[in-house]
Amino acid sequence: MLDFWRRHPDVEEPLKAWYAEAKHSKWKAPDDIKQRYLSADMLPDNRIVFNIKGDHYRLVVKINYSIGIVYIRFIGTHTEYDRIDAVKI
Repeated sequence: MLDFWRRHPDVEEPLKAWYAEAKHSKWKAPDDIKQRYLSADMLPDNRIVFNIKGDHYRLVVKINYSIGIVYIRFIGTHTEYDRIDAVKI
């Protein structure tokens, strides 16, 4: 994430806020995330797409709920997101 917000300084604070919340969350299922992030999109294989900074950026994560690990699979602009397959990345 650090490299990304160095290139896009306007997203540094929103990413730090998301990271802090994710680090302290105890997500056990997709519904736990959906209750807090109404705009989050649930994808197959425990992948979640978060809108960051008012939908200017997208963050795709894969979550292992049983051990509480969140893997960041992609972060990019909305345009960059449109060029990837979030289910496979």
